Amino acid sequence: MTWSTTGVALVALLVFPAGAALGQGPDAAQGEIRTLLDRSASAWNRGDLNGHLADNADSISFMTRNGPIVGKAKTADALRRSFFKDGKPIQQLRFEQVTIRPLGDDHALVVGRFILDGGGQPEHSGWFSTIWERQAAGWRVIHDHSS
Repeated sequence: MTWSTTGVALVALLVFPAGAALGQGPDAAQGEIRTLLDRSASAWNRGDLNGHLADNADSISFMTRNGPIVGKAKTADALRRSFFKDGKPIQQLRFEQVTIRPLGDDHALVVGRFILDGGGQPEHSGWFSTIWERQAAGWRVIHDHSS
């Protein structure tokens, strides 16, 4: 099963330092990315697929069992077909065991576990890894591999 991680209620296991300013150093980058994950998850759970994908680069590569999908619009189509019905998510999403590892000043590796539950369906879960890049518009997911 494939799934985009740029989604739903984040269960944060790493704590963002309360006094850290956004845009300054690794702690700030981690805080910014965590905030984006929270927003993405919330958007998924309210059925806002565009909001869920707001932190994805337009050129994202999204790995599926059938190979990569390239582009935000194609990623949205794949998610809509597999995980939405009548414009609403079939299940609610949350993230757990999330770690954010800076890869220099402008990139980060984010790894964790996604859980889809509810909707009268069995729980589905798996692991994800995403590569984030700091762009002019802010942090964006440039690669997503979820299984």
